[in-house]
Amino acid sequence: MLEISYPKIQKNNKNDILISLSEVTTKINIRGKNKEFFTKVGKILSIILPSEANTSSSNDNYDVLWLSPDEWMVYFDENKNINIFKNLYKDISSLNFGSITDVSSQFICINIKGENIFDLLSSSSPFNFEKFKENVGSSTQTLVNHIDVIIHHKSKNNINLFVRRSFSEHLYDWLVDSTNFI
Repeated sequence: MLEISYPKIQKNNKNDILISLSEVTTKINIRGKNKEFFTKVGKILSIILPSEANTSSSNDNYDVLWLSPDEWMVYFDENKNINIFKNLYKDISSLNFGSITDVSSQFICINIKGENIFDLLSSSSPFNFEKFKENVGSSTQTLVNHIDVIIHHKSKNNINLFVRRSFSEHLYDWLVDSTNFI
């Protein structure tokens, strides 16, 4: 079995910005369009998939981010429900209602908290965070320091930033270094 090691990301608190790794996050990419797909996902996750661009849905167990009109990312604490991927795959992918892919090994989740997090991100992103920071639950796909990321505005002054594993340490180092200039 492939042994996956987490990047060397340590908890860092500088200038009231706390940056930490969310290690136990399971991430599942789901794609589909038909009625059966939406029905099955809704029953399995007990959640309605967001239908508007740059939005999310959440319940006590799962967060679902809108990525495109027929694509979402579900993420959750892997200790809460270890069989969810198997259930989704069995009821959706194996019956050709949609596609279910575990992307947990592909993405790293970095949690960033603090009053100036949007100033930090704005310093190297083409995305305009003015409306985004006012809307808890919003999500976006953008660039930060020339690196593709998915950002979920979890709660006030609290975001989860998803980055490909191969870029995670570089982005973390840039984030920590950039807090010196905020």
